[in-house]
Amino acid sequence: MLFFGIIVVLCIFYVISSYNSFVSYGNKVDEAFSTMDVYLKKRYDLIPNLVEIVKGYAKHESETFEKVVSARNKALTSSSVAEKIEAEKEVNSTLGRLLAITEAYPDLKANTNFVELQKELTNMEGEILSARKYYNGVVRQFNTLTEKFPSNLIASIFKFEKQPMFSITNESERENVSIKF
Repeated sequence: MLFFGIIVVLCIFYVISSYNSFVSYGNKVDEAFSTMDVYLKKRYDLIPNLVEIVKGYAKHESETFEKVVSARNKALTSSSVAEKIEAEKEVNSTLGRLLAITEAYPDLKANTNFVELQKELTNMEGEILSARKYYNGVVRQFNTLTEKFPSNLIASIFKFEKQPMFSITNESERENVSIKF
C-alpha cells in the first residue's frame, strides 16, 4: 500500500512539474515572439519612408512599390503567429526587390536620407535575425517537450500544441532577387 502511495505521489509530482514546464516554455515563446514583433514593427515603420524616397527616383516601378506597401500592411494586420510568419515571407521578398531596384540608381544611393534609412534597415534586419534565432530556439524547446514521451501525454491532456517556427519554406525565397531593366 505504501509503495502504491509513493507511485501516486510521484505521478502527481511529475504531472505538476511537466505542466509547469509547459507554462514556462509557453511564456518564453510568447515573450520571444513579442520581442521579435517589436523589431518587425520598427521595420514596418521604416518601409514607407524608404518607398517614398525610392519612388522619387524610380517612378516606373509603381508595381513593386504597391507590392511592398501591401505586404507591409498585411504583416501589420496579421493576428496569429502563423499569419505573421507568412506575411513576413512576403515582406522579405518584396523588400528585397525594392532594394535591388536601388542598384540601378547611383543618385539614389548617394541620397543622404536613403543611405540613413538603408543603414537603419540593415541594423533592424540584424536585430530581427537575432530575435528570430531566440524565438526559434525557444519554440524548439517547447516543441520537443510536446513531442517527447511521457511529456507528450501531459501536452495532449492540457492541450499544449506545437508552435510554428520562422523559417524559409520555399526555395525561391533562398535565391537572390534579380531586377532587369
